[in-house]
Amino acid sequence: MPPLNYQTAGESHGPGLISLVTGLPAGVPIDLDFMNNEMRRRQGGYGRGGRQRIETDVVEFLSGVRLGKTIGSPIAMSIPNKDSRLDDLERTPPVHRPRPGHADLAGSVKWLTTDCRETLERASARETAARVAAGALSRCLLSELGITVFGFVRSIGIARTDARITPETYEDMLAAREASETYCPDPTVTQHQCAIIRQAKVDKDTAGGLVEAHVFGCPPGLGSCMDWRDKLDARIAYAVMGIQAFKSVEIGMGRDVASLPGSQVHDPIEYDASRIEEPGLGFIRKSNNAGGTEGGITNGSPVVVRGAMKPIATLLKGLPSVDLNTKEPEHSAYERSDICAVSAASVVMENAVAFEIARAVLDKFPGDTMVELRQSWKRFLEMARSLPFDVPPETTIA
Repeated sequence: MPPLNYQTAGESHGPGLISLVTGLPAGVPIDLDFMNNEMRRRQGGYGRGGRQRIETDVVEFLSGVRLGKTIGSPIAMSIPNKDSRLDDLERTPPVHRPRPGHADLAGSVKWLTTDCRETLERASARETAARVAAGALSRCLLSELGITVFGFVRSIGIARTDARITPETYEDMLAAREASETYCPDPTVTQHQCAIIRQAKVDKDTAGGLVEAHVFGCPPGLGSCMDWRDKLDARIAYAVMGIQAFKSVEIGMGRDVASLPGSQVHDPIEYDASRIEEPGLGFIRKSNNAGGTEGGITNGSPVVVRGAMKPIATLLKGLPSVDLNTKEPEHSAYERSDICAVSAASVVMENAVAFEIARAVLDKFPGDTMVELRQSWKRFLEMARSLPFDVPPETTIA
C-alpha cells in the first residue's frame, strides 16, 4: 500500500470540495454517521456567520468504498456547496482592497493580479471541510485499534478553562463539550466565552483562542527519530500549522519548557507490571509534559497538542489598507465571515491530528487489509510486552 495521504480541491464559492485519501487498507468499516457528525460540528459553535445557515455539509463517497467498507483503492469524497457563485461577477465581484491578516495581498502579488478574489476563495477556511472529512475517515481506522481523539476549546480571548483531560475523565469531558456552545467542557467558562464573542460583534471585531487535542490509546513506537521528516510531533505540527488562521502549535508543555529546569520538565519513568495491558505497556509517568512523544516517537502517554488561532482577519469595521489599482488608502474589503470560529477550528485540528496518527500507524503496521494490520499490531504489542528477548551470544544489537 502507498503511504497514507490526502489532497483537497475546491474553492469557497465553487461547486463543492473534493477530498482524496490514498493508502487506507481494505476492510476498514466506515462510520458515515460519525463522519457527518464531525462535518456538522465543524459548522457549529457560537460566533459563526451566515454561511453555516446555507450549507449542510455531508460526505458523499465517489470511489473506494463498497458495502460500508474500504476496498483498498483511493477514496474520493465530495462535499457539495449549495452556495456556488464563483463565476457570478455580480455576487462575487473582484476584490481590490486586501484584508490585513488574510492571504489577499501576498497572493495577489504572487500571481501578478490586482484582484484578490482567486486567492481568497482558495485560502478560505471553507476548504477545511475536506480536511475534516479526511480526518474523520482516518478515525474509522483508529477506532478499530482502540485509539480515540478528543478535541476541545481551551480558551477564547481571556476566558480559559483549566479542565484536566485524562483517559479517566475523557467521557465526562466529551459530554460537557457536546453541551457547550463553544465546545469548551466547562459550563462557566463557556458563558464567559460567549460574552466575549457577543462583545466582539458589538465592536465589529473578532476573537481568537486556543484549542487542544488529546489522543488516547497510542502504544510506544509510532513515528521515528531516524529521519527528521518522520518525527511524529513534527508531522503533527506541520498539519496543525496548515490550518487557516493558526499561528502556533505546542506539544505537551509547549513553550513553557523554555523557562523551567529539566527536573521540572522531563517525565520520570516507572514500571508497574500490573498495567502491562495499558497503552504504556506497564511504563507509567506521573506527568506528561512531553505530550506523549519523545524523539518524535509516541511513548505510551496520551498525545497532547495545542494550537493558537488568531482572531479572524475579516472585520465588519475593516482595517486600513490600499486599493491595489490606485495604491490609494482605503479600508479593507468585507467578505461574509464569522466573529469567532475557534470552536470550528477545534474540530479541524482534532481531525488533522487524527490523520497524522493514522499515517504513523500505517507506516509502522503496513498491510493491504485490516486483517493484516490487526495481526501486525497484535504481534508487535506481544513482542513489546515480552522485552527483553533472549539474544544468542553471537548476535549483536546496535
